[in-house]
Amino acid sequence: MSKPRIGIIGGSGLGEALSRGARGEEVRIETPFGAPSGPVLVTNWEGVDVAFLSRHGPGHLLNPSNVPYRANIYALKKLGVTHVLASGATGSLREEFEPGHLVICDQVIDRTFKRASTFFDDGLVAHVELAEPFCPKLRALLIEVARTIDLVVHPEGTYVCMEGPQFSTVAESRMHRSWGGDLIGMTCMPEAKLAREAELSYAMIALPTDYDCWRPHAPGKDRTALMNEIVANLKAVTENGIQLLQVAVPMLAARLDEPWPYADALALAIWSDKSKVDPATVKRLDLLVGKYF
Repeated sequence: MSKPRIGIIGGSGLGEALSRGARGEEVRIETPFGAPSGPVLVTNWEGVDVAFLSRHGPGHLLNPSNVPYRANIYALKKLGVTHVLASGATGSLREEFEPGHLVICDQVIDRTFKRASTFFDDGLVAHVELAEPFCPKLRALLIEVARTIDLVVHPEGTYVCMEGPQFSTVAESRMHRSWGGDLIGMTCMPEAKLAREAELSYAMIALPTDYDCWRPHAPGKDRTALMNEIVANLKAVTENGIQLLQVAVPMLAARLDEPWPYADALALAIWSDKSKVDPATVKRLDLLVGKYF
């Protein structure tokens, strides 16, 4: 099997669905940032070699704050991945973003505060541009795919990433709506930031499973009924996400050798005096910065 250049990061639902259905080689990778969420599954999917990683690990044992985001992105980079298609279950902050729809996110509001959000926190300073947190060319490809399948796919949406693991209060949910948020989730950050630092093209497919608590639930539904409804929605939207990816992966594979916007994201981002950076730091981060030293 050749080196995969396309990585797929699956969240709740899609992570489990793809890992159950795929066969291939499980690769365990060590990184300077510890072990990733689990082994990376290198497999051939839709005729394309891909590297699949379940964000929450086998058995969904890692909560959003404890996902080793740096190790995950580094591990994919180490395998040769250049493009990442990520998914994640979310709540909807907009009436028109119905459970079961797909959203190709274009913006993020980051409300996380516990997570290591950069590879460059010790001995080397880098400031990457993040005005567009998701690769616009990769987003355009997904939007192009969406026009060919019989699903409701929103071509843009602002993802509010909260720390969790608790869900929002009603006041917070209303605030997120007032900020212009369309979706609420817990895993998009710092994943997208780290992908940019690793010079990977990264896109997020959000999978709305329910309306966040700004919208009152239908009267008469108890907690069990509501949870059963969310689980059913998760299964349905997961299948929709897989349908989108089944078309997107071969299309992306055919375009990998084209110019991509962030293949040199660090070219102007390293602000440290390179002559003063400890060689041990450069060696530790060689996979990321070696070509600039």
